[in-house]
Amino acid sequence: MENNFDIVVIGAGPGGYVAAIRASQLGFKTAVIEKAELGGVCLNWGCIPTKALLKSSQVFNYTKHLGDYGVELCTADGCPVDSSSVVARPDIKKIVERERSIAAGMSKGIEYLFKKNNITLISGTARLVSAHTVDVTPARKGECQTSEEAGQPLKVEAKHIIIATGSRPNSLPFAPIDGEKIISYRQALVPDNLPGSLAVIGSGAIGSELAYFYRSMGVEVYLIEYMDQIVPLEDAEVAAQLSRSFRKMGIKVMVSAGVKAVDTSGEKCKVSVETKKGMEEIVVDRVLSAVGVVPNTSDMGLEELDVEMNRGKIKVDDFYRTNVEGVYAIGDVIATPALAHVASAEGIAAVENIAGLEVKPLDYGNIPGATYTTPEIASVGMTEKKAKEAGLAYKVGKFPFTACGKAATAGEKDGFVKLIIDENTDKILGAHLIGANVTEMLSGIVLARNLGATAKDIIKTIHPHPTMSEAIMEAAAAAHGEVIHI
Repeated sequence: MENNFDIVVIGAGPGGYVAAIRASQLGFKTAVIEKAELGGVCLNWGCIPTKALLKSSQVFNYTKHLGDYGVELCTADGCPVDSSSVVARPDIKKIVERERSIAAGMSKGIEYLFKKNNITLISGTARLVSAHTVDVTPARKGECQTSEEAGQPLKVEAKHIIIATGSRPNSLPFAPIDGEKIISYRQALVPDNLPGSLAVIGSGAIGSELAYFYRSMGVEVYLIEYMDQIVPLEDAEVAAQLSRSFRKMGIKVMVSAGVKAVDTSGEKCKVSVETKKGMEEIVVDRVLSAVGVVPNTSDMGLEELDVEMNRGKIKVDDFYRTNVEGVYAIGDVIATPALAHVASAEGIAAVENIAGLEVKPLDYGNIPGATYTTPEIASVGMTEKKAKEAGLAYKVGKFPFTACGKAATAGEKDGFVKLIIDENTDKILGAHLIGANVTEMLSGIVLARNLGATAKDIIKTIHPHPTMSEAIMEAAAAAHGEVIHI
């Protein structure tokens, strides 16, 4: 294996592997250094596995409502079967097996793409020793064929180095993750058994999605959020709708609630929570720490190379160049939204800039966000609160799915579409959707914002009927007093 490359990418997550493929497409001799699974956290321990679990929970929940859709259980002798004698139960072992199989398949897909694009994969841990040299310690014997023996560093030279090492779970200082009683999303994705009760600390996308999954499986769930609403980055009305849906399914939602201590000395976990009413103690079998992530930037030689950092994150310019010429950084290791699709876009932009192509800086005000609870959440741009704080003149267009024909036929009437519209320009300042499959509807609004489309443009765009996406057109019409169906 050759040791000299045009571009070496450290990390094979959605930022790293996408950057490497684009680099190869542009004619660069490219290598990727990865110490774990191809696809990074997203494909193996995040985006993809959680969606597999959530699909299982969705199917399981459908079984509870067969009668609502006119479906009866039958035997060969006839119908109906006494529903009181038939109970669907989740098989957590098979659910996890399915999830791991999907993740493994996606990771294999990245391996195929590397071979297709002639990308050299080097398995091991990377450490920068100069702006153009990386030492790689093989993870296991034989993985780096040019190394004489396992553990002996391999020197890799490159004209350009892209750091895309991602992040790892954070934890509260008084509640360190032990993998047994206090778990991270990694352990939550592969449970050996379902606990009787679970406290989830943090209600961002990870916390909310896993709270929903475990509650769907029959676990008693507490969702504890320090801020005054769950999913704190979302619009307040969206958060309120999700909170109602969660409470309806039995999740005990606690907001303006700060966890002060977690006692794991006994058989169960005792969680001390400070609320507006005073201190409360919650006793649960396990605690899921979903309080964010920290960048993987330590022990990489960055300090010795004098790469500028801020609180563990690497400083970069608009094209992801660090202060050290030839060294770039993308994804969770820099101070941009820690989202897979953001990392991918950053990787492409960095590589295209290296290639000398005309590249526009990413518009971080037009980054879509998605949370895959039931109902789903999709959003882009300003919340109403942010628009108000900015002193903007705006109007709101809102359309509920209770008035949407497709939502009624699907039995999915919870939620709405809410558009924040600039009164002066009629452009979309923000869009906030909550409901079934709304994550599939958001891209059109992101594109509309990117092209400078107005609410009137959306109104005059014919939407297919019946679809959930009609609610976007109706919300735009509502802002102009032209809504038809409410």
